[in-house]
Amino acid sequence: MRTAIIGGGITGLAAAYELTLSGREAVLIEEQPSLGGVIQTEVVEGCVLEGGPDSFLSAKPAGEELARELGLGGDLIGSLDEQRVTYVIRGGRLVPLPDGLLMMVPTKILPMVASPLLGWGTKLRMGLEIFRRPGAPQPDRSVAAFIEDHYGREAVEYLAEPLLAGVYGGTADRLSVESVLARFVELERRYGSLTRGVLAARRAARARTGAGESAPLFRTLRNGLAQLTAELERRIRPRCRIVHARARQVERAGPQWAVRLDGETLESENLILACPAWQAGALLRAADERLAAELEAIPYTSSVTLALGYRREDCGPMPPGFGFLVPARERKTLVACTFVGAKFPYRVPESHVVLRCFLGGSGGEAVLEQNDEDLIRAVRAELKQLLGWDSEPRFARLRRWRRAMAQYEVGHARRVAAIRELAARHAGLQLAGNAYEGIGVPDCIRTGRTAARALAACP
Repeated sequence: MRTAIIGGGITGLAAAYELTLSGREAVLIEEQPSLGGVIQTEVVEGCVLEGGPDSFLSAKPAGEELARELGLGGDLIGSLDEQRVTYVIRGGRLVPLPDGLLMMVPTKILPMVASPLLGWGTKLRMGLEIFRRPGAPQPDRSVAAFIEDHYGREAVEYLAEPLLAGVYGGTADRLSVESVLARFVELERRYGSLTRGVLAARRAARARTGAGESAPLFRTLRNGLAQLTAELERRIRPRCRIVHARARQVERAGPQWAVRLDGETLESENLILACPAWQAGALLRAADERLAAELEAIPYTSSVTLALGYRREDCGPMPPGFGFLVPARERKTLVACTFVGAKFPYRVPESHVVLRCFLGGSGGEAVLEQNDEDLIRAVRAELKQLLGWDSEPRFARLRRWRRAMAQYEVGHARRVAAIRELAARHAGLQLAGNAYEGIGVPDCIRTGRTAARALAACP
């Protein structure tokens, strides 16, 4: 049986790979001239530059498992966590996040007390939160409402909002706590106090695993995440037809799916939509208007990544750590910045410094309409204010990602449940990607392979 896969990013590639392992016929359809989606790697003057994601969480195994399965285990590297200091901008200055902070949950008293990031009222509230007891289960809420209930509004503005803006490109006032911070919701239900729940979870984890060396927070590939997509493409090419064309519409044609492209119609028994939800909805409108409407209701934001590369001898002093986050109330153009060589030393030679800057996201998408020169000029002006120096970069690489970041807003889990129920009514249809149950690279790999396995299991 043939399966058509629409979307040639990491999700579609993982699905195609899984189908070829099971001996199934697959056709991968991608409108761009190359595969990989937002995973795009470039090497400039020995510096490995990522246009999209630069790594994946070690705690989610699908990424590392696939890399090892493809023979790339020797190229896996971890983040240099002993240097993992992250700064938050407050009053125009870089203020380090206090030690012992798990996302926005404090687990150590003295570092929090000594930190200038938060005021004394918030610190007192954080200390008293440990005495909170479980209450009645609550409906889905925004992350902002959830964190404010536990730690106050200042914790939302200087912890939750910048941390989530850097990951989701969204706002804490709209993101769903059930979908974004499900672990913390469960701790609240069980313990009442998030701080007490996190400490209990850590004790339980140590009891299970002993005091062995912990995994790095992030993993990636030495020569860039495009190693992964390139190897997937190499593996599938002998057994999977790859079509570079734009899919215009999909509809049922008797027992088959008809995928209408520019100048061609492909028919297949099965169909995996491994593209953004808004695109999946547009494609399915003729087949199921209700399913299409639910898919198109998932909001997306757009973003820009900008890599600035310098000769180290031209730079002023760099603060130790991984980079910084800019809260919305302090934000001009920059949302976040990563010091690439500190996070992944193998990616930047000693002779260079690379600053990886993030722009856009919810409320900041106007930056996508500015030209490259104006954006680079604005970013350099902010970096000068924050770092104290403004050397001429040796190179700059800018990428725009339009409607690429799915937003898990309040009620997202209910919408996804409805989408899954509606999709299940269509034989041979699977949905995969970052719009449903996780936005990271491992989530995309997992959903792509799961979709392929579900279809391969059908007679």
